[in-house]
Amino acid sequence: MKKSHILLIGVIAVAIFIIISTAGDASSYVTFSQAKALFESGNTKKIHVVGELPKDSAGEVIGIERGEDMVSFSFLMTDSNNETRKVYYNEPMPPDFHRSEQVVVIGGFRDDIFIADQILLKCPSKYQEETVKVTGVKTLD
Repeated sequence: MKKSHILLIGVIAVAIFIIISTAGDASSYVTFSQAKALFESGNTKKIHVVGELPKDSAGEVIGIERGEDMVSFSFLMTDSNNETRKVYYNEPMPPDFHRSEQVVVIGGFRDDIFIADQILLKCPSKYQEETVKVTGVKTLD
């Protein structure tokens, strides 16, 4: 066998190993109740919870608190079962956090608070189709 064939087989074997090892880390979205049950059963893997930020009547996000270190923060999040829980994030607030439509937090429970290691945001698209109303333009008839 040529050295190039052996090298190619080695590269393919490494690629297969990487694919198999990362497939075990894939996670589906769960609710806070399911995440809490997983935590209480001893699950140590990262859990993905998807939800929305509660807003007041003016559309402003409510329930955000800065940490004492002025870097970390906590916020309220409502999952798909309308269960609202406190989420703690030990990093600075992501840009456009207040504008996000949906939030995915990745982490786990500690006591009764969800500790997020990562936050993924789904923000309103700036490319959404909007109706533009034009006034003061005369048409040629």
